[in-house]
Amino acid sequence: MPRGLFVLLLPENKSLRMEAPPGRERLEQGDILQREESQGKDPAGLPGPSTDRCISSSTTASRFLQVELELNARLRMMSFGKPVRYTYNPLEYAWDTHQCYVDTYCRGGQSILFLGMNPGPFGMAQTGVPFGEVKAVRNWLKITGRVGRPADEHPKRRITGLDCTQSEVSGARFWGFFQELCGEPHNFFRHCFVHNLCPLIFMNDSGKNLTPPELPIVQRDALLSCCDDALCQVVTALGVSLVIGVGKVSEQRARRALAEAGIKVRVEGIMHPSPRNPLANKGWANIVRAKLEELGLLSLLTG
Repeated sequence: MPRGLFVLLLPENKSLRMEAPPGRERLEQGDILQREESQGKDPAGLPGPSTDRCISSSTTASRFLQVELELNARLRMMSFGKPVRYTYNPLEYAWDTHQCYVDTYCRGGQSILFLGMNPGPFGMAQTGVPFGEVKAVRNWLKITGRVGRPADEHPKRRITGLDCTQSEVSGARFWGFFQELCGEPHNFFRHCFVHNLCPLIFMNDSGKNLTPPELPIVQRDALLSCCDDALCQVVTALGVSLVIGVGKVSEQRARRALAEAGIKVRVEGIMHPSPRNPLANKGWANIVRAKLEELGLLSLLTG
């Protein structure tokens, strides 16, 4: 499937020409200015450039996607040293499925944003969907699309997209909980959307997953500064009134970034479903249900 070239105007008033990730034309008619060219595929198997497109800001989904594209452009100019050996960005190679997720579920009028930290190796890294455990993405969220591959892959962390057979515990717990609570995706997404603060996944030489807080301080601060800026734009674009950090780090980053930007939204948190967290292995669903009831949200999601 063809992909195109985006021309983005960055805040520094610099124009950046960048290859668009593979994706279908799912944005609403009038949101994309398109010019056809004919090109082949690149050696990595990813579609070659064929269109020039600019995403306008006439819908909530397109405004959200534009923020992500601008963040991608900034992150592409960053480099990460040891202990990082591999860096994947699913908003590049899994843009097709990610755009399907955004176009389907990012709507005006949603009041709650669940905010994760960054992709897991068998979740969003494979599917382009936050907490994107493959079975939940395919069977409950009904996301479809093509997933490419990053240019440099760890041999133990290959990207197989929606064909990935390994389940990610965090994603299975997260989406499984809301499937049981809400029944149908519509009942969840009429009030809520899910997003990650950072779109990048980091690995060391052995393939071990590294979270942003585990990066060297200078790299971490530069990365999260960009991601904080993008979060403020996302919250403004979505118009949500409540941000729920999934895990302490996401909650703290959101609270700080939004306060410093003068964006007046409520920030709360729920426990992260990661199996690294011993408490999450002792009944995460019950803990989160109790927290949502405390926040006054349980009836909203079950009504």
